Amino acid sequence: MTIHSPALATVGRSGLSVTRLGLGGASIGGLFSSVTDDDAIDTIRHAWELGIRYFDTAPLYGYGASERRFGAALAEHPRDDFVLSTKVGRLVRDRTAIRSDADVDHQRLGDRDDAYYVVGDPVGIVFDYSADGIRRSIEESLERLRLDRIDIALIHDPDDHWREAIDGAWPALERMRSEGVIRAVGAGMNQSAMLTRFVRETTMDAVLLAGRYTLLDQTALADLMPECEGRGVAVFVGGIMNSGVLADPRPGATFNYAPAPQPVIDRARRIGEVCARHDVPLRTAAMQFPMAHPAVASLVAGVRSPAHLDEYATLLAHPIPAELWSELRAEGLIDPEAPVPAA
Repeated sequence: MTIHSPALATVGRSGLSVTRLGLGGASIGGLFSSVTDDDAIDTIRHAWELGIRYFDTAPLYGYGASERRFGAALAEHPRDDFVLSTKVGRLVRDRTAIRSDADVDHQRLGDRDDAYYVVGDPVGIVFDYSADGIRRSIEESLERLRLDRIDIALIHDPDDHWREAIDGAWPALERMRSEGVIRAVGAGMNQSAMLTRFVRETTMDAVLLAGRYTLLDQTALADLMPECEGRGVAVFVGGIMNSGVLADPRPGATFNYAPAPQPVIDRARRIGEVCARHDVPLRTAAMQFPMAHPAVASLVAGVRSPAHLDEYATLLAHPIPAELWSELRAEGLIDPEAPVPAA
């Protein structure tokens, strides 16, 4: 099996091109449940076999485990044959010494991340969006990844750190881009408002948007997407199942990494009912919908197994009749201004 849509998309003014389907590193880093090194590397290798050449990771994902696993698997291939993005703003530190480490003790400890990643090492995360912290983050990521360069560096979740990110992280990354240490610069978040502000106030090449441009939630359509399209900024979309509720809208499903409110479950079910009337799996519509927007360069698949990755490749090729999108619009279940895939 290979990806049915091998076309490449450009990343801002960087000269980089990415495959329309990318592999994200959160799940293989142990998001919510543990993943072995061997299983994670098998998934990365399978992604390569499918034709995927864009890979996204972060120090947060498994507290460095995701980066190490990508490094081990991608070492098998020529460096110029793939594009890799990682993130800055969080540093991996030994938790037993983290509160006395002089170079990070002024930063807030990322305790909330403990609920998400299952790892055995006594490590934790500190936030650091300073210029020195950003350079340190890139250096440590390069070591874990076994690489000599990062293609795309993304400021990671600066929701509560705008001033530090715009005054510290952004200028540092801009300098590294001019020095050739990295090829492209951007930010990755679970909200569109601050990403829109970054796009307006900087010369970013790309943004990674999680959960805010999906079949269930088109918040970004009004602000971020037109700004990116107008300025030539590439959008990578992640979290397209909204933490699971779009994959299986049932009681107990998650939305935004928390139990989904009943109105969200009900809306996802209504979307699923429309899909069923047209013999289209809900997951198929959820995968294909965000890809129709002209600003979207790549869909970042967060999977933990080769079988799950095969599902993406299959469902992205599944035909969807135009009538399905028309009915979703008529029912008020998608924004009437949202582009939809061609039949």
